[in-house]
Amino acid sequence: MVVTTEIIKPLEIGYERSCQCPPNHINCLTAKEWIQSQVAVWEFSYEKRDIRDKKRHPAVFPIGLPAKCIKLFTHEGELVIDPFVGIGTTLLAAQDLNRNAVGFDLKEEYIEFAKSRLSQTRLFNETKQIAVRDDAHNIPQYLREGTVALSVTSPPYANMLNRRRLNKSIRGDLRQNEHYLTVQQYSNDPNDLGTMEPIKYAKVLGEIYRGILPLMRPKAHCIINVTDLWWENKRVPVHVYVIEALTNIGYELRNIIIWDRRNLVNQVGIFGWPSNYITLGTTFEYILDFWRPPS
Repeated sequence: MVVTTEIIKPLEIGYERSCQCPPNHINCLTAKEWIQSQVAVWEFSYEKRDIRDKKRHPAVFPIGLPAKCIKLFTHEGELVIDPFVGIGTTLLAAQDLNRNAVGFDLKEEYIEFAKSRLSQTRLFNETKQIAVRDDAHNIPQYLREGTVALSVTSPPYANMLNRRRLNKSIRGDLRQNEHYLTVQQYSNDPNDLGTMEPIKYAKVLGEIYRGILPLMRPKAHCIINVTDLWWENKRVPVHVYVIEALTNIGYELRNIIIWDRRNLVNQVGIFGWPSNYITLGTTFEYILDFWRPPS
């Protein structure tokens, strides 16, 4: 069910489990499915519904990523949020899996596209998926405390896109594609995380998640997908800054998972050779798993 009516705060949306799982289970997975998820290196492939057009959105992730997190950390009927929902991939995964979900984004264009994606899928669903155009700082206005079972997102990666693309990870003769020397910034809004340098980015991210923490149930998980940056021949450890920001405000780090993206990277170029070894950052990202401590 897609909600397109005027937003009323707090939102009327379900958050109680609707499955018949034992009370002490954290998800609906079987033991076999659980074992398959214990390896801390994850790999995903794009499916037909995934949007890969960088003109539509410069940094999408596959539906499989939020879907796996939703399966691992929630039950059917529970509430999932995405503070930086973009074009609605998390909402689509929640709809597929019969979870309630709310996503927030600053950009009206993204929110409208997210709604259109949701409207093209299942017409009959006992759960709601709502896309809201608003600053993530305002999320506490929309949800009641202790109702969120999972927060999962891939936020803007600091100011990584706020520069002309040189396509250095692409093979030399293919670098001058339609995106070469373009700036694929999300927006020019000063509140957009994608306009901020990494230290400030992590600080503001911490401010946002400070407001989200009371909304989460005890032991509710918080997943953030980030990558590190290279800037002026130096590695900028964004994932470390994010871990520090969230643990300082009360979250507890539970797991660090590597998203192995090698199957999604094609026709890569050689850079740094022969005198400066630099790992190909496009081949992996971090999936940081926090939770709200039980007490």
